[in-house]
Amino acid sequence: MTARLGWVTSGLVLAAMLAVPGVALAQAEPTYSRDVAPIFREKCENCHRPGYIAPMSLQTYAESRPWARSIKNRVEIRQMPPWHIDPAVGIQEFDNDRSLTRNEIDTIVRWVDGGAPQGDPSDLPPAAVFADDDVWNFAERFDGAPDVVIYSTPYTMRALAQDAWWKPEVPTGLTEDRWIRAIEIRPSTVAGRTITHHALARLQQEEDPEDLGAASEVGPGILMEWAVGKQGEIMRENSGKLIKADSSIVWDIHYSSAGEEVTDTVELGLYLYPKDAPPKFRQVLSAWSSLEGGSGNLSIPPNQITATERFHVLRQNGRLENFQPHMHLRGKGMQLTAVLPSGETQVISRVSDFNFNWHNNYVYADDAAPLLPKGTVIAVKSWYDNTSANRANPDPNQWVGYGDRTVDEMGHAWVNMTYMDDDDFATAVAEREARQTDEN
Repeated sequence: MTARLGWVTSGLVLAAMLAVPGVALAQAEPTYSRDVAPIFREKCENCHRPGYIAPMSLQTYAESRPWARSIKNRVEIRQMPPWHIDPAVGIQEFDNDRSLTRNEIDTIVRWVDGGAPQGDPSDLPPAAVFADDDVWNFAERFDGAPDVVIYSTPYTMRALAQDAWWKPEVPTGLTEDRWIRAIEIRPSTVAGRTITHHALARLQQEEDPEDLGAASEVGPGILMEWAVGKQGEIMRENSGKLIKADSSIVWDIHYSSAGEEVTDTVELGLYLYPKDAPPKFRQVLSAWSSLEGGSGNLSIPPNQITATERFHVLRQNGRLENFQPHMHLRGKGMQLTAVLPSGETQVISRVSDFNFNWHNNYVYADDAAPLLPKGTVIAVKSWYDNTSANRANPDPNQWVGYGDRTVDEMGHAWVNMTYMDDDDFATAVAEREARQTDEN
């Protein structure tokens, strides 16, 4: 009798839902205007719009409908939006997460399976507003353009030519020491984006050990790397990068031909802390290699899957701010693992399906960024697929070694570390534990 009553009750609830306009319909048949367009606005249109890097625009129903089946496939296998962190292991809280939720994926799949209907155009969300190419990404956040803009010297890439690496040194023009709170790098023009594969800005300056403080083991480091998929870097509260008077930038820019002759520069925008409010902690960008014994030891046999691993010992306490794997066409995955001084082992992050077309920088959320004591061993492991199963592989019958060319290989993680002395580190750990206790 109880079971029968339960069935009747459920039936009455279902009937009531059907009587409310749109409730059952939203569950059974999502529409583009009401359900799918908001997802595209938030997660897709930044790239999928006219003149940008995606192969098609998804800003309207007419533009999206012909690609419905392809969209379903890409989101089901989590190829799009490009976010390649393995969801089954490691940290999953990020400041810049652009992946689709399970519910968003299900909505798109049900929309396509239901015939990809348009729905009522009045349900459409407001059109997305994007900064044009002359507006810096962080200008609104910091009330204006960068405080300092440094340009590389111009380079002309011929219409048909071998890849080129342009490495000019340019003075910053700073006459006093300043602290950086955010950084952007970008090609100066839209045409420049078609030839610029990536750009590094290496900081050259004389350092006093007292200036380096807890970061004394690593030096000034690289200010930032730009590549497809990165908008810039904002330092976490009360941390920054020190740029000194009379410093210079050594550029390392990888250019590839795009079928037409293009002359361009790359520009580095620096947002500075006020002179009277410097941050307490210094942050440094480093490349943690996965190649034991150095780059000369990388040798990937044909038609095989190969793994490499290298260990790094932290000589200072620090907070790991981000994880960005860097490999080339045979790159398949990379993992960071921390072995704490206590002997405890923690997988920090893993990318299991690396895609060379996207250089995603995974920025940890405030209370997820690992706090690592000095003496921690960081294992950086990479694996490479040099077989025909790797669709990005240009030739699985070749031996592959280390090199700058796309057909060569690399293996390192770009990581920002904010360094702390013992007292500050103990305070940071205690404050985080207190916040987590309050939340629970």
